[in-house]
Amino acid sequence: MMSKKAVVLLSGGLDSATCLAIAKAQGFECYCLSLDYHQRHIAELHAAKNIACSLGAAEHKTAQLDLSLFGGSALTDHKIDVPENQSEGIPITYVPARNTIMLSLSLAWAEVLAAQDIFIGVNALDYSGYPDCRGEYVKAFQQMANLATRSAVEGQTITIHAPLIDMTKADIITQGIALGVDYSATVSCYQADDLGRACGVCDSCRLRKAGFEQARIDDPTTYKG
Repeated sequence: MMSKKAVVLLSGGLDSATCLAIAKAQGFECYCLSLDYHQRHIAELHAAKNIACSLGAAEHKTAQLDLSLFGGSALTDHKIDVPENQSEGIPITYVPARNTIMLSLSLAWAEVLAAQDIFIGVNALDYSGYPDCRGEYVKAFQQMANLATRSAVEGQTITIHAPLIDMTKADIITQGIALGVDYSATVSCYQADDLGRACGVCDSCRLRKAGFEQARIDDPTTYKG
């Protein structure tokens, strides 16, 4: 029996690596898509390449799209510092429309592959306040995808899977460990250095640290200093 194809968005971080492992466990043949949007560091893209290989992706592509052209985020504008204290509201590390752009690219590839499934590792519980990580956003994009594509109009509807949406970071880590994810290979830090070493103080690092503590699993992250 042939596996069903799925496009999996893969940033190189903890959540997207777990999302890929879940898609594989569900029997999908996984085509991983990363985005080089001129983010503050490229260590996560190197991590994505290694994760796709180690978890047996059928193919891995990295799209190029320079979002630093617009700026507006600490991840795309080097004049804006990454906050090192807990943020309130929507933090400056939010990249305008990033998930919409990435899902749109994954939708285009899914049509070419004749894949009806797309996986994204967004999370509504342990997230940093991003509006494009909510369940209602995922549902709205799925509705749009099924209005906008030839494949859907011809009966091959698209499903957007967000398997982590209601999980805590500890739950995500626990499930990932059970599925064989090597979290030492993932990069979650907003300002990791070229070797992928984490700062330990940004929002993403604090959420990741707390997740390992709550899961009672040793944190394999390599930190600076």
